[in-house]
Amino acid sequence: MNDLIGAIANLDEEKTLRLVKAKVSSGETSLKIIEQCREGVRIVGQRYAEEAYYLSDLIMSEEIMRGVIEILEPYFPEINSQDGAKIIIGTVEGDIHDIGKNIVINLLRSVGFQVYDLGVDVPPEAFINAIIETEASIIGISVLLSSSINSVKKIIGLVHKAGLRDKVTIVLGGYPVNERIREYTGADYCENDAVKALELFKHIFAKQ
Repeated sequence: MNDLIGAIANLDEEKTLRLVKAKVSSGETSLKIIEQCREGVRIVGQRYAEEAYYLSDLIMSEEIMRGVIEILEPYFPEINSQDGAKIIIGTVEGDIHDIGKNIVINLLRSVGFQVYDLGVDVPPEAFINAIIETEASIIGISVLLSSSINSVKKIIGLVHKAGLRDKVTIVLGGYPVNERIREYTGADYCENDAVKALELFKHIFAKQ
C-alpha cells in the first residue's frame, strides 16, 4: 500500500493533503492521484462493511476527499472534446454520500460533458423529471449503501414506465455495485473506478 492510499485508509487528513500537494508539485497527474485516493476510499468502505469503521469514519473519508478535490481541481485536464454531451448524475434516495459522485462529475466536466448534478438522497421521480427537462441521454446513478439498491431498481422501473428507456443509457457506480447488482437493477453498465468511469462515459457517448 503506497503512502497516499494508506493515509486515506487510516483517515489521516493532514498527511493526505500534504502528500497530495507534494505529488502535484512533483508533476504527478491529477488522474493518477485521484486513482490512489479512490483506492484509499475503497479500503475505508471495506473496513466499514467489516464493521471495523463506523459511519462517522465513512463521513470523515468523504471530508478528506473534498479537501483533495479542492487541491486537484485546477489541475484536471481541460480537453473539452465531448461537445457538451448531457449527463444526469445523482445519489439515490436514502443515501447521502457524494464524494465518488463528485469526483466523477469533476472529471466529466473537465473533458467537456455537460453534467446535471441532482445531489444526494434523490427521489426516483426526480431522475425522470431531469431526463424530460434536460433531454440528457446518459444517467449516472451513485449508490454507496446496499440498503439503497432497491431505489436504483425503482428509478429504472420508472424510466421504463415513462417510455424513456430506449432514449437513455444508465450507468451505476458505488461501493456495493457489481455485475450482479447491475443485472438485478436493469442498468446498462456499472463502474466503481472514477478514471475508468470517465472512459466508459466517453465510450457510451461515442456510440450514440
